[in-house]
Amino acid sequence: MENKLIVSLSPHVHGGDSVQKNMYGVLIALIPAFIVSLVYFGLGALIVTATSVIACLFFEWAIGKFLLKKETTTICDGSAVITGVLLAFNLPSNLPVWIIILGALFAIGVGKMSFGGLGNNPFNPALAGRVFLLLSFPVQMTSWPVVGQLTAYTDATTAATPLALMKQAIHGDVSAFGQLPDAWSLFIGNNGGCLGEVSAAALILGLLYMLWKRIITWHIPVSILVTVFVFSGIMHLANPEAYVSPVIQLLSGGLMLGAIFMATDYVTSPMSKKGMLIYGVCIGLLTVVIRLFGAYPEGMSFAILIMNAFTPLINTYCKPKRFGEVAKKK
Repeated sequence: MENKLIVSLSPHVHGGDSVQKNMYGVLIALIPAFIVSLVYFGLGALIVTATSVIACLFFEWAIGKFLLKKETTTICDGSAVITGVLLAFNLPSNLPVWIIILGALFAIGVGKMSFGGLGNNPFNPALAGRVFLLLSFPVQMTSWPVVGQLTAYTDATTAATPLALMKQAIHGDVSAFGQLPDAWSLFIGNNGGCLGEVSAAALILGLLYMLWKRIITWHIPVSILVTVFVFSGIMHLANPEAYVSPVIQLLSGGLMLGAIFMATDYVTSPMSKKGMLIYGVCIGLLTVVIRLFGAYPEGMSFAILIMNAFTPLINTYCKPKRFGEVAKKK
């Protein structure tokens, strides 16, 4: 009678993955981009990132304890830290601390905890915080420090980003193309922009790490990048005087950061491989459309949030076949 058969609910075989393990894996993948931000932006990158992470952790703890009355805290699962880092990576390195705290409050309080916490939020919290700040403080959110000012913070000298120069060229300023950084500078990060998006090389290293560890699959990032390359390449061939080459489009702005780390969010992206491809293609198309024809130079954040809203519909349409199900004959 000592050896009892215990019957429990599935799954009976565990793969070893956990929320905490995957979250901290994503944080490891973000380290190269953080190091590059410190190299190019120095003190500003450190202040913005630390403020964002600490604020996100505090608001998740405070809301869970005092508003939602949760008995256990969720700040140790890594999700709040990732939200803080990704929010910081979508901000200029000279943004005042009080604005960063407001963005963290919106990201955690409205974008995540108001829906019930991790696993229930329909929109990426970091992007929700970023768009909230962009709409609320457009001047501060579009003042980009020149790279190399390692000790400057709020008094840093600002300059136009590659995407802003592309928008000027689209509007007829042909001299803007001459001010664009070359592809190598965009690849290593020697250009203006949000502190975590400037180096495509660092972000690609993070992608390779997450693919190696099987934290994400290739479907979403590759479908986004291929779609942007093809669509922007067609536009470049049609009018090379107004539209830059597809390689420059891929390496500019938040495209790599969004495709690799934000569009692949487990909660807000489709579950099936077919759904992921549809999701990625639509994000790529929307990004290029907004960049080329919209009012804002960057379209990645808006494209991801729009497709987050369509994720439940995609999941409904792209349901995987049930185990053991026999295909119906037509």
